[in-house]
Amino acid sequence: MESLKARRGVEVIRIAMPLPATHQAVIDAYARALQAHPNLRMALLTQVSHRTGLVLPVAEIAAMAKLYDIDVIVDAAHGVGQIDYRLPDLEAAFIGINLHKWIGAPLGVGAVVIRDGQLADIDVDPAEPGADPQDIRSRVHTGTPDYAAQLAVPAALDFQESIGLAAKQARLRALRDRWVGPARAMPGVEILVPDEPGSYGAITSFRLKGQTSHEANVALAKRLLEAHGIFTVHRDGLASGSCVRVTPALATTMEEVDRLVAALRTIAG
Repeated sequence: MESLKARRGVEVIRIAMPLPATHQAVIDAYARALQAHPNLRMALLTQVSHRTGLVLPVAEIAAMAKLYDIDVIVDAAHGVGQIDYRLPDLEAAFIGINLHKWIGAPLGVGAVVIRDGQLADIDVDPAEPGADPQDIRSRVHTGTPDYAAQLAVPAALDFQESIGLAAKQARLRALRDRWVGPARAMPGVEILVPDEPGSYGAITSFRLKGQTSHEANVALAKRLLEAHGIFTVHRDGLASGSCVRVTPALATTMEEVDRLVAALRTIAG
């Protein structure tokens, strides 16, 4: 979006997620933003926040945007493989997908979805001047493709299908709930994602109450790793301040999650 500002002179509008970021509060925040900016023509939505783990109600926001003739582009990097849904459910014109995060394909493999009839709305990549403008591949310059990585995608998809997306989502949410429930009851801990079933998956971020600086959360993640053997990552960019992200995987055990709870009790006092 910032590159469009430089190249096309567009105005970039940012909105801050409400706290608590409940399902209805998020919808209301976007409704106010759409009404306040009548010249808006494209909305970029992150389906699952890489900062907090919040799952946006993309379909509801996209339906509102359609009323204002606004196209929606969705960053589904953390959605595909973590959340039980189908891509058409998002009701979005454009979707970007990452396949190494929750599908388990090699690094560097992804996909783009463009709604039928809207390919012309995306510029041909400047590095593809001679490409067929009716070919979706003209919109992404890949250079020399990593064919070995691409050939691994069917095996990754087959493996995920053998687990089942509903079962996978249930397991990831159970791991998340295992630590979030006790942590939310700790007076010194702030959980940044609500417990509404449609608002979270595996990822949830937290911070110690009042500790919103970059330095404080870098130090917190470092302490969890060095003193307790628990790997987390700090995240910046939130309007409310920095935080620490916890991301369990399918291979994570309940006992490992319990270690996190014990560590937070020690750290939060």
